[in-house]
Amino acid sequence: MQLGHVVGTATSTVKDPTFQGERLLVVQLETAVGGPDGEPVLVFDRLGAGRGDLVMCTNDGRILQEMIGMNTPGRWSVLAVPDRRRAHVDRE
Repeated sequence: MQLGHVVGTATSTVKDPTFQGERLLVVQLETAVGGPDGEPVLVFDRLGAGRGDLVMCTNDGRILQEMIGMNTPGRWSVLAVPDRRRAHVDRE
């Protein structure tokens, strides 16, 4: 699991069938001290996170397979959207 901030959404006209109807976010993962951790990643979201939200992400393939299908090539999914006020306080 890793925290990150939503920097946008992604759309595609050609995609794997398991992606059909799913919402994809572009998330910048963060290090333990809050800095960027590599390049942004595509994350499946069923919790309604939006641009600027702090999200807890997982790359546990089994969770994503249970959500959208055993043969999905997807890797990351939103596991939780932490309380905004608490997350802001913790970052200061």
